[in-house]
Amino acid sequence: MFDIKAIRENPDEFDRLWAKRGLEAQSKNILDQDKLIRKAMQVVQEAEAARNKASKQIGAAMGKGDKEEAERLKAEVAGAKNVIAAMGAQVESEKAVLAEKLASLPNLPFHEVPDGDGEEDNEEVSKWGEPKTFEFKPKGHDELGAALGQMDFETAAKMSGSRFVVLRGALSRMDRALAALMLDMQTEEGFEETSPPFLVWPRALHGTGQLPKFAEDLYKAGEDHYLIPTAEVSLTNTVRETILDEDTLPLRMTAHTPCFRSEAGAAGRDTKGMIRQHQFNKVELVTICKPENSEAEHKNMLRCAEAVLQKLNLPYRVVELCTGDLGFGARKTYDIEVWLPSQDTYREISSISNCGDFQARRMNARYKHGPKDNRFVHTLNGSGLAVGRTLVAVLENYQNEDGTITVPEALVPYMGGLEVIG
Repeated sequence: MFDIKAIRENPDEFDRLWAKRGLEAQSKNILDQDKLIRKAMQVVQEAEAARNKASKQIGAAMGKGDKEEAERLKAEVAGAKNVIAAMGAQVESEKAVLAEKLASLPNLPFHEVPDGDGEEDNEEVSKWGEPKTFEFKPKGHDELGAALGQMDFETAAKMSGSRFVVLRGALSRMDRALAALMLDMQTEEGFEETSPPFLVWPRALHGTGQLPKFAEDLYKAGEDHYLIPTAEVSLTNTVRETILDEDTLPLRMTAHTPCFRSEAGAAGRDTKGMIRQHQFNKVELVTICKPENSEAEHKNMLRCAEAVLQKLNLPYRVVELCTGDLGFGARKTYDIEVWLPSQDTYREISSISNCGDFQARRMNARYKHGPKDNRFVHTLNGSGLAVGRTLVAVLENYQNEDGTITVPEALVPYMGGLEVIG
């Protein structure tokens, strides 16, 4: 959501930044709607003033016995009330149209975000680790898991359809072990472990920007709730409609939750394996902070997510997303991409975004900056990490020629001392 006053004051800047995201100029339509609202509000205010004035004069006219004047004034009051009702309804209608328009527009990128049309224009920031050279042709995680008898897509499909999986035995335990490792590492970094709801109202999804834009990617549960597509929704909404004390910031939270996505916009992509599923587990990171600290917090969250991959000794790279590839609510995003030997490429395993005050305005989340000076917080979110994709990366990078999987040293304690799966 955007501050209409800021658009009034600098419409060209808004249009320039929206253009970087491939949008046509928006400010004229927005400001035309805003003018209609303000004009209608002025008519309402004038009618209210006329009604109040006439109401006061009725008593005086009655006191003088001037019934004719009193009746005229009563008619004037009735007319003013009709105008107030009609124009008041128009104001509310126009406000709703404008609110819907503003809610549909993506966040503005920071000035330093590289220009580009899509993922091919993203800029590599750094690399860590060297991809392992195998003396045999590395297999994909789905083939490895199936051969172990511990990754079953067929059974999952019988009960749930495509893009689901049943994990068994050591792979199921490794999935749990990875989440435990991530939570332990992130809580040591100062993120508070949190167990939020998996079902939320539409307004929570509107607050973080999934609604109305991405309704087709969500799963509705009953009449009033949706399943969360990410714990970002639940964690960020813990501060909705709240005025926080300045000294409580930053708030740093982490949660291990299932996530549910219809993947409507990804038809035909990654249909095999665990890369893109309707249900998956993720350890999420969310930070709520003051505006002047959001850049530093963004880099801190990136560091914390990278640390998990380093702990597991998984090669990866960091890319900064260009303007054409930014998520709807983000002003700046770093993606972490882990190396997958079977694909001979890096694939996204975490996306860490600074949303500025975009979500805070939608949720009305503020902090006390000073006496009678409440300001919107900045919100940040990212994966620390996607558990399923991390499992995929471990299987592929730690595979042996005989189909067994060496357990990364960092996971051995979480696996009850197990060093090899097979």
